[in-house]
Amino acid sequence: MSLINKMLQDLDARGGATAAGEQPDVKAVPAVERDRRPLVLGGAALGVVVLAAGGWFGWQYWTSHRTPPGPVPKVVDNCIPDRPRFQEPPTAIKPVAAPAPAGAPVAEAAAHASAPAANIPAAAEAAASTAGAPSHADADIAPGTSRASAKSRRAAHSAEGEGGETVAAAPARKAARAPAASADGVVLRELTPKQMSENSYRRALAALQEGRVSAAMADLDKAVELDPRNDAARQTYVSLLLENRRTDDAIRQLRLALGIDARQPGLAMVLARLQLEKGGPALDTLLKTLPYATNNADYQAFLAGVLQRDQRHAEAAEHYREALGLAPGNAVWWMGLGISLQADQHLPEAREAYKQARASAGLTPELKSFVDKKIEQLSR
Repeated sequence: MSLINKMLQDLDARGGATAAGEQPDVKAVPAVERDRRPLVLGGAALGVVVLAAGGWFGWQYWTSHRTPPGPVPKVVDNCIPDRPRFQEPPTAIKPVAAPAPAGAPVAEAAAHASAPAANIPAAAEAAASTAGAPSHADADIAPGTSRASAKSRRAAHSAEGEGGETVAAAPARKAARAPAASADGVVLRELTPKQMSENSYRRALAALQEGRVSAAMADLDKAVELDPRNDAARQTYVSLLLENRRTDDAIRQLRLALGIDARQPGLAMVLARLQLEKGGPALDTLLKTLPYATNNADYQAFLAGVLQRDQRHAEAAEHYREALGLAPGNAVWWMGLGISLQADQHLPEAREAYKQARASAGLTPELKSFVDKKIEQLSR
């Protein structure tokens, strides 16, 4: 508005200056010029009449030669009426000097095969071809169009009708099933949970080598969550939890692993040891995995020791014998067998077990002293 106001002020100033100045000279019109005015006005009026007459005659000519408009298509149920079928303009038939080469109809048919086919019912086509009369499709063919071109169009339509979709839709389906590609052209494939778990486990090992224990534990936790059967990741994770004195978390991971697959004697033994310290059901844990550890001497001896703690000496002696049958040179297991046999009042067998323990290597001086006292006691 300030700019407009300034312009108005300038205009006002100009008008004021003209009014305040001298008056412009006023000259009288010569007499000759006054006499010519009627002629000029008359010529102008005649020109206007001529133009009006020419415009009226032009309008009459245009209205008499204008093509009457056709019927206006009606819109029914808010639908656009079908468009009329396109027909090629008729062309004059020219005499052919020589027959066309054999490959010409084929080339023409191939050229027209890519064009959209007309929507012609298949039943009418079959009836027309059987009767030998020209079909409805042939009737729509403009003069000058070869019959090979018409057949190619009908073939394209039949291929579209039978398959329910055009041939061009096949590449689209293949493209939809193909794996996605990134902007740089690298094909991206979706990873399975097992593959993602393995990648997380490898990242954890790399973090351990760099001394980043917290990051390694986070990756291991993710690895076992993605694939609970990743035994390597689970064992490494439990080991780190125990090193960091997170016993409860280690017990939870071990129970999860054995709940998924009880055929893991090593994990069952670790869990049983932790449960013994915490007062948990160590014996139940070992008995559940026992069917998968019959040939494991360490497992049999460990189960015998747990049974011995619960004063179940007969069962303990049985499992000590199983263990010694697999590894007969273990002095500690012979001593454990002698203890259970003595408690179960099998004294001669207990004395022989103590003697086997004394003869085997692996006893500490304290254990040797203990075995000697037992042998002396049972020999009286």
